[in-house]
Amino acid sequence: MTISRLPLLLLLGSSLASLPATADEVRPDQIQFRRQAATRMVFDAAQNIPLASLRPAKVVDLDLMHPELQPDSGITWEIKDGGLAGSPKEAGGASLRWVGGFNPFATYDLVIRSAQGDGSAGMKFLDSSDGTTLTASLDFKDGKPSAIAWQVTTGGKQVIAKNWPVPAGTSAKDLTLRAQMSAVGVNLLLESSGTSVLVGHSDFAKHLDLREREKFQRMDFAVATELKPGASLLLDGASSSLTPGSGQADIRAITDEEGAPLLDEGRLWFTITVRGRGLPHPLQGVFSLNPSVFDLRFEGIIVFDMADGLLRNELASHLFRDTKSGEWRGWTTGFSALGGTGKGEEKTILAVSSVRDPRRGFSIMKARPIGLSGAHEDPHGVYDEAAGKWRLLVCEHGKTYRAGMWESDHWDRGFTRLAGPVEMDSTGTMIQTFGEKRFALFGSADRKIYIRTYPDLQPAGELNVTLPPWNDQNGTRIWPNVIPLPEGYPAPYIALMMDRANFPGMPKPNWTYGALYLYHGHLPGR
Repeated sequence: MTISRLPLLLLLGSSLASLPATADEVRPDQIQFRRQAATRMVFDAAQNIPLASLRPAKVVDLDLMHPELQPDSGITWEIKDGGLAGSPKEAGGASLRWVGGFNPFATYDLVIRSAQGDGSAGMKFLDSSDGTTLTASLDFKDGKPSAIAWQVTTGGKQVIAKNWPVPAGTSAKDLTLRAQMSAVGVNLLLESSGTSVLVGHSDFAKHLDLREREKFQRMDFAVATELKPGASLLLDGASSSLTPGSGQADIRAITDEEGAPLLDEGRLWFTITVRGRGLPHPLQGVFSLNPSVFDLRFEGIIVFDMADGLLRNELASHLFRDTKSGEWRGWTTGFSALGGTGKGEEKTILAVSSVRDPRRGFSIMKARPIGLSGAHEDPHGVYDEAAGKWRLLVCEHGKTYRAGMWESDHWDRGFTRLAGPVEMDSTGTMIQTFGEKRFALFGSADRKIYIRTYPDLQPAGELNVTLPPWNDQNGTRIWPNVIPLPEGYPAPYIALMMDRANFPGMPKPNWTYGALYLYHGHLPGR
């Protein structure tokens, strides 16, 4: 999509044009934000972006569309009652049916309608050229699910083998076995009656780094089954897709270079982290929202290429469309350095860019360090035309994370300190325009959302939020994400925030928060 400068000014600058003549007097600490809605996407099927699938009811020629990969397969398959029915030959057998290609950042589902006897049904990700396989399977005994197994082989040698019992009371019918991949690890879940339960997890980066493009491009996704004599199996299908994960966090509007939010096709666009356990398991997601309602839509996943043969799952990004070059640019946090691959990487702020619009589907952005020394996080930047400088607000790493302002003549290098760091713990830094004046905002561990002057970071109050996204049992380090809107919307300001409630059953460190909260903001008397 090509967007000229004039439409961008109309779209991105509409929040300024709509404010009253006294807009320069707007103070963010006077805005009252009230909660309107809350939601959490937990592998919402309606939000899935499809990659590949085996849908038995739509199959005409099974062996042509989904060929058998197992030599001398001992299982006979037929399409029956809209499902895929498997039964073993007299001595039992195994089968490997091709479903599609492999994406190391996708979620994989196998839907099991019912089983009889003893055996297993699962998913195998394989590189047949070198003996690499990763297998997730649900074992069943007497037709009842008994355990989930996970195995990894490299060079034909097994390097990981794990088993977990299924939760007590697990249904024997209509189960979904799910493998949420993150290139260096996997979460294994069972879903029944719409509820997903974490059963097991595994990190395998020291044996196999699936961020390597040459590696995962050779791999396939297949349904793997083993049936003992007299057993049978009925599958409703298998699929791979990009998903919104089990929690969403780190919400930030996509903007132009001056920080005006992108209001395109009647929707605001956001980078939001798609959660998957600790670090480096999350992914950089993209979402959109019609700001007059609450219809959050998962739009895509972005990974990052540092020209070293790896695709990286960085996050906490700020993206903008540069109106002069037409390029999509921004900054992200190099969390994939925590992947445990033994390559001596360090977390750092990266400059990212793409000629292609990265908002939809599966996107790859180029990335390189901006040269800012330290394990800093949460970059948010603007081009300040009056100053002729790029300004970057980050959470600077020290004994804690504290907001600091940096500036440069270039968006992707040469930054020097301008102000800060502030004295308090900080997260979710952002620079936003209220009226005709910019302010700096950030969340904190002390149950406040702070407002600071721009660019010198002097105290300017706190954000006033009714029913904030925390309570006595949950953390308060949330991202403010306040956005001005043009006339005609229910409120002149909205805020899209998250909580820090972790997905149950995850091992520590567990950063699988959270739910998403919409707030409307109004000024007194307006």
